[in-house]
Amino acid sequence: MTDGKVKEELIRVAKEYRTRSYSPYSGYAVGAAVLFDDGSVVGGCNAENAAYSPGICAERNAIYKGVSEGHLRIRAIAIAGSPAGESISQHAYPCGVCRQVIREFADPETCDVIVVGSDGESMEHSFDELLPNSFGPDNLK
Repeated sequence: MTDGKVKEELIRVAKEYRTRSYSPYSGYAVGAAVLFDDGSVVGGCNAENAAYSPGICAERNAIYKGVSEGHLRIRAIAIAGSPAGESISQHAYPCGVCRQVIREFADPETCDVIVVGSDGESMEHSFDELLPNSFGPDNLK
């Protein structure tokens, strides 16, 4: 499980990036914070598009920002999402596509997924709980 201070920082960053969400079509604002093995924390938000499919989820936004800066191994990720303009009122789990992208850059047994809820409450899972028996890079070697 993620250290208490690190977990608090990831939650803070995820909430901050949620305020940057561009979600005029779904009305659902999401922020994410990714902790990489080197200690770097990278945030991202969802960004939608009128054509729908060119949009990107907060988790993939943060992961690919980190990858573009040379960070390749995810240790933990925090996600905060709820309808835009509202306080966080529900747990926003990563979609299937985001789970597969997380798997590409994480060890499923050691990567923690922190899902932020209302009033600062959160749930923490190992990635393997969210995508058991996953297919990843090690299957191709």
